[in-house]
Amino acid sequence: MTSSSAALSALAPYGWDDAWADAFTPYEAEGLLPGRVIRVDRGQCDVVTPGGVLRADTAFVTPHDPLRVVCTGDWVAVEPGGSPRYVRAYLPRRTSFVRSTSSKRSEGQILAANVDHAVIAVSLAVELDLGRVERFLALAWESGAQPVVVLTKADLVPDPVTLAHLVQDVETSAPGVPVLTVSALHGDGLDTLVALVGSGTSVLLGQSGAGKSTLANALVGEDVMDVRAARDVDGKGRHTTTTRNLLALPSGGVLIDTPGLRGVGLFDAGGGVGQVFAEIGELAERCRFHDCSHESEPGCAVRTAVEDGELPVRRLESYRKLMRENQWIVAKTDARLRSEIKKDWKRRGAQGRAAMEAKRGRWS
Repeated sequence: MTSSSAALSALAPYGWDDAWADAFTPYEAEGLLPGRVIRVDRGQCDVVTPGGVLRADTAFVTPHDPLRVVCTGDWVAVEPGGSPRYVRAYLPRRTSFVRSTSSKRSEGQILAANVDHAVIAVSLAVELDLGRVERFLALAWESGAQPVVVLTKADLVPDPVTLAHLVQDVETSAPGVPVLTVSALHGDGLDTLVALVGSGTSVLLGQSGAGKSTLANALVGEDVMDVRAARDVDGKGRHTTTTRNLLALPSGGVLIDTPGLRGVGLFDAGGGVGQVFAEIGELAERCRFHDCSHESEPGCAVRTAVEDGELPVRRLESYRKLMRENQWIVAKTDARLRSEIKKDWKRRGAQGRAAMEAKRGRWS
């Protein structure tokens, strides 16, 4: 058996395929081993290779750009021996899930790589935060993965009518996205989710206390993740998962479990926001002005849809918030764009003041 066929056989459960093998060819000629990163921790990573799991140092490929560090889900070329053993390179990523950090430098942080499905866990133990769901969806779409929303702890909503309304609310906020209800505790709804994540790589996302670790255990079929009870008052829990771990699923596919995300900042996710609010984009095509901000311009089809009850005002407000946030993040690294945005804000402010003065004139 050739080294390529051996790698294909051993790494296939983790997503290795002919395309990855082709990308690895130059490194194979150097005698390096292919592998997938299943965990990263303080400059070290665990890599599953044809010969088993190896511990390797990532210092050799750690650049100043935080988006180019080795992360869970990467396919890498690792040294076959040595102490310490080093990751020499990672293969070009097919997709990457990125959020902005809380840094004043507005840097991006890569959470997972080469992901096919982004499973967004939302707890039904607390009131739905649709704005946060939309935020997660924007990041998921921008990554290149297919999002799916999983409403966890469905057993806490025994009334089917109430549950149906909650699902409908999320579906309205997630056009084109499957919305599943699951009770990992009782196994309800798991079959559909298992079938969905049974091929490719899925990343499990959500706030702390959303039931991600319980869901991961249910999908894996054993208690591989620590689980602690969430607080009754707000549904939040402690971070039982502290690193991103890649787990092979018995039904096929792999799952990356992540720590609970308190901050979900956008990072150059304009395309993702547009996909979450696709209906607003379609309405905007009917606006009188192609650069309509949907604030005070005449002939705005978006505001007309709100007034007619076709578009929920909450959706428009959420869209505006995420677009402003994303614009500002991008502008922090682009001085020219930053200047243009400030001019645009001043122009809109002047338009708003003029509109108010006109109204006052009609009232007097």
